[in-house]
Amino acid sequence: MQFSSQLLENAVNEFAKLPGIGKKTALRLVLHLLKQTELSVTHFSEVITKLRTEIKFCHRCFNVADGDICSICANSMRQQETICVVESIRDVIAIESTQQYNGVYHVLGGSISPLDGIGPDQLNIASFVQRLETERTKEIIFALNPTIQGDTTIYYIQKKIKSFDVRITTIARGIAFGGELEYADELTLGRSLQNRIPVENYVAHK
Repeated sequence: MQFSSQLLENAVNEFAKLPGIGKKTALRLVLHLLKQTELSVTHFSEVITKLRTEIKFCHRCFNVADGDICSICANSMRQQETICVVESIRDVIAIESTQQYNGVYHVLGGSISPLDGIGPDQLNIASFVQRLETERTKEIIFALNPTIQGDTTIYYIQKKIKSFDVRITTIARGIAFGGELEYADELTLGRSLQNRIPVENYVAHK
């Protein structure tokens, strides 16, 4: 891709570093910015700079926040005694978009993966155990990715918190709505059979 301007090329190269953005898409984004007013582009750059320099992570759950505590943890209307354990901030956003959960969260920051050099000490596991020691938690919901790493992380944390009097659950795993059995992998299909529910419960949700 040839450019007549070094400034244009530099901008395209920076946008292309973003995940899922190729050179052609980066070029479209840069050309779009060139069509905007100088004030609009300045505002855009200021917002991005503020995002990086001023955003914080919640001292309690490690979700993104504008202050020391995120808006979810600070919300007295949420069920503070129920903690949903997730791997990333993206998982929090995904669950919140369902509008089906009213508890709080704990963001681990990933999952245990020895091959990638990620052990328990690199994750927010110790702080989670400390929460259980100081808070009146009634239920823990594991909402980790259905992978070997996710299951390993759940197993590890379970061993760390087995002395606490708390209900431990995990999100259901099975065949996606609209999917076909012949295309489901063996592990997913097997878990669907193990986690089967009474047919009247299924019909009641239709």
